[in-house]
Amino acid sequence: MDFLELEAIEGLRWSWNSWPPSKLDSAALIIPLSVICTPLMPQPELPILPYEPLLCSQCGAVLNPYARVQYPSRLWFCPFCHGKNSFPPSYAGIAETNLPAELFPSYSVVEYARDRKVAPTRAPSGLSLNYNHHGHGLSSSSTLSLSSMASSLPSSSDLRGVGMLGPAFVFVVDVCSADDELRGLKNELLRVVEQLPEDSLVSLITFDSMVRVHDIGFSECSRAILLHGDRELSSDQTQQFLGLKHTKQKQIGTTPVIQKQGFLMPVFECEFNITTVIEEIHCSREVLPGHRPQRCTGAAISAAIGLLEGCSVSTGSRIMVFTSGPATHGPGIVVDSDLGNSIRTHWDLINGCAPYYKKSRSFYRRLAQRLSESSIILDLFACSLDQVGVAEIKDTVESSGGFMMLGESFESDQFRNCLQHIFTRDEEGNLNMYFDATIEVVTTKDVKICGALGPCVSLKKWNNLVSDDETGEGGTYIWKLGALTHKTSIALWVGKRAPEIAAGFDQEAAACVMARLAIHRAESRHARDVIRWLDDALIHFASKFGDYVLEDPSTFRLSTNFSLYPQFMYYLRRSQFIDPTLFQYSFDGPPVPVLLDVRSICPDVILLFDSYFYVVIHYGSKIAQWRKLGYDKDPNHENLRKLLQAPEVDAEQLVAGRVPAPRLIKCDQYSSHARFLLAKLNPSVTQNSTYTDGSDIVFTDDLSLQVFLDHLQALAVQG
Repeated sequence: MDFLELEAIEGLRWSWNSWPPSKLDSAALIIPLSVICTPLMPQPELPILPYEPLLCSQCGAVLNPYARVQYPSRLWFCPFCHGKNSFPPSYAGIAETNLPAELFPSYSVVEYARDRKVAPTRAPSGLSLNYNHHGHGLSSSSTLSLSSMASSLPSSSDLRGVGMLGPAFVFVVDVCSADDELRGLKNELLRVVEQLPEDSLVSLITFDSMVRVHDIGFSECSRAILLHGDRELSSDQTQQFLGLKHTKQKQIGTTPVIQKQGFLMPVFECEFNITTVIEEIHCSREVLPGHRPQRCTGAAISAAIGLLEGCSVSTGSRIMVFTSGPATHGPGIVVDSDLGNSIRTHWDLINGCAPYYKKSRSFYRRLAQRLSESSIILDLFACSLDQVGVAEIKDTVESSGGFMMLGESFESDQFRNCLQHIFTRDEEGNLNMYFDATIEVVTTKDVKICGALGPCVSLKKWNNLVSDDETGEGGTYIWKLGALTHKTSIALWVGKRAPEIAAGFDQEAAACVMARLAIHRAESRHARDVIRWLDDALIHFASKFGDYVLEDPSTFRLSTNFSLYPQFMYYLRRSQFIDPTLFQYSFDGPPVPVLLDVRSICPDVILLFDSYFYVVIHYGSKIAQWRKLGYDKDPNHENLRKLLQAPEVDAEQLVAGRVPAPRLIKCDQYSSHARFLLAKLNPSVTQNSTYTDGSDIVFTDDLSLQVFLDHLQALAVQG
């Protein structure tokens, strides 16, 4: 079964592609029955239907190829709830020889693209994605449908044609940052403003111990409204201080009009002013000896939310926070300004010894609710060599669908690439941003929905399809996403041994599912407890699906459908929630994947290691020596020049296409930076090895993959 091909068609990956017949059998699978859904996965041949989807009047499922149709009476029966539905007049000519596209047998996934000018309660352009997943090994009585809808951003001409403006961007800047850091940040913000569509709305808020909301509509001089940083202001209070009069729409479905004010304006009206104000940002860092700068980060974010709420932005909005230190003042505080009090550690958070944590997290949860209700995205860019402290705010960022990037400097390529990637455009010149999406799951009555993990929020809509057992964001069949990208994926859990069960196991999808669950558990448990849980699950899994003679580890075998999964779990434990990749470049031919093992390190090859958050180019000792001697610049050694160039080109593509942009590390064999590679590889040859076959020895007490598998086999066969 080609799982990658199925994913390319439907944007779905299942941990188990064949379902067990009962809840008891489902529990025996160990790895949860789940689906990873990527709604906007690029699909070049995806059918696009230029009309509204036809929904079941009882359960809301979309008309699909698995519906039973009575052509003479123009009726269709839902395959989920078996409800009877009538076709509308637009389907008057339907017949067995004249089917609408959504009934084509090969169209298990279609996209409904509505007219841009017919979406009164959303952005002018609406995009509806419908997923109907019913085949390839699923039980005939167990089907599941996913549908999602997201507001996309049309071009400026389309926006003006319906009297609306583009998305809103509120830049929230920490002016406690050092001058050189602010200089790098200002350059990037100016570049962003210059590249924004002219109908985009922009605003600027700066903060230290006070919050300054800049009036970019006032051209006589620089003017700002100051708000106290030590107070938690409500939305109404913020709007009152800013002079915003929020009026409710009298008619449902009408487009809110942004009143005339100077805090949030279209780029084409304020480009000179916003550029001038950004250029005038300067460091206001006045720090008492023995103290940290006073940052009211929470108050600044709250003010930004209040501004957007007061301006009734309905075309999508982002609050982008740029900071270089922990919040030390006002709501959302991480640590007080006294350097005698150290910032809380992860151990302090687990044991309840962080004095401000609970109160601050409660504050950010209230902000998260406001963000969700107004469909606002919150991004956090924290660049500092010191700890910034994001545990309090990270859930708010994640639930809104925003980005969080932790880096060392605003002048780094990592930050620059990340910001540029967020503002990329499609072939038509539109921003690659989708706001205010919802995902709805419809199942047959014998399948229950446990929950979802990912950048989503439960809307707490309950029906008889919702399971009492909750996983992640549960208690609902509808979730809201503040933002979508082409790589946004949501893992959904459903609650349900036949011969086809093993054939339908997707090892990669299962590893992703377990990684997400591990991250979710790590929020409230110690890391050692999470690792122990992963180990216990793997032992039970091996015991369940392995072939062996009881109490005889030498007889243990896993079929090819399961054989890679224990290795994925081994590298998951070592690599913090991702299975890295390793490619070898040599004179023998094109790059090839090699084992994540120290034996793959050789003097005459180059290795390209991708661990998501950093990419390593590792030069073997001979290659490094030839490069230092300048042989690559000699025309007689053209092959060496090409060999050195190849991994750099591939690494640049990896870095450029990912958010947050990974750190690129170049290192030679035996250099100090080689540790970034060695720490993640299987230490098959150590100081305790009896046979080394000439490979370099790694001094470590970590278990090798072979020892790990030996222990797994011994425990699995105990029954």
